[in-house]
Amino acid sequence: MEPRVTLYKVLEPGAVAPFTRFAWPEGEWVEAEAIEPCRSGIHACRVRDLPYWLGPELWEIELDGDVTEQERKIVAGRGRLVRRINEWNVDLLRDFTASCRAATKLRVGSIALLSGYVGDIDRLRSGDRHGLAAFAAARAAELGGGPRAYERERARQAAWLADRLGVGAV
Repeated sequence: MEPRVTLYKVLEPGAVAPFTRFAWPEGEWVEAEAIEPCRSGIHACRVRDLPYWLGPELWEIELDGDVTEQERKIVAGRGRLVRRINEWNVDLLRDFTASCRAATKLRVGSIALLSGYVGDIDRLRSGDRHGLAAFAAARAAELGGGPRAYERERARQAAWLADRLGVGAV
């Protein structure tokens, strides 16, 4: 028996897939015709991928069958929603983007070229555009410290979410 790995699926309200508009039934297995990342299959993410897939609802998902791991997602032949994570809500996402703002403000300090990113994050946060705010924080990190700084900021974001949600390590 393989060890169970907890994976996540970010959905729109009512457990609706944001791209396909498929309404997921909770607890029932859903089968895919093929596994082709970004085109076909049951897509999920790990804790470390959460900052890339922010949305209104977060669900724990179980995958089965052939599994393909990608850099920022996992795709399988079948999956089922196990439970909705109620701690994932607009207040958590607003707190998350506030943490992105604080990290960016600390990082850019008085660097005039990058200080505009703090304002960008403020505007995105006020419009509940959390995914773009998180990207802006990572991009500011990259411009100030290179590609590794981008990855470190994304890892910081994932660790923040994991800690607040009380889910597995990044």
